[in-house]
Amino acid sequence: MQEKLLIFQRTYDFLLLLYPVINRIPKSHRLVLGRNLEEIGISLLVFIIKANKVRGRPRTELQLTISDNLDSLRILIRLTKDLKFMSIKQYTLAAEKINEIGRMLYSWMKVV
Repeated sequence: MQEKLLIFQRTYDFLLLLYPVINRIPKSHRLVLGRNLEEIGISLLVFIIKANKVRGRPRTELQLTISDNLDSLRILIRLTKDLKFMSIKQYTLAAEKINEIGRMLYSWMKVV
C-alpha cells in the first residue's frame, strides 16, 4: 500500500515541475502541446488513485494505461525539449522523474 502512495507522490511532484514548463510554452503551441502534457499528467494521478482502489484484472488494465501515459509523456517532454521550450536541465530532471515513476509502476505491476 505504501508504494502505491509513493508513486502518487512522485507523480504529483512531477506535475509540480511540469506546470512552470507548460506556462513557458508559447501560446501558439500551448493549446495543443501544453494541454496534452497537462491532461496526460493529471490523468496519471487519477489512474493511480483508481488502480490503488481495485484488485485483479481491472488494476492490471489501469496499470497498463498508466504505462501508456508515461510513454506518451516521455515523447511529449522530449518534443518540448527539442522545440527549446524547456532547458536541458529541466528535461533531465523531468526524464529522471518519469523514469523513477516507471520503475515504481513496474515494481507495482510485478507484485500483483
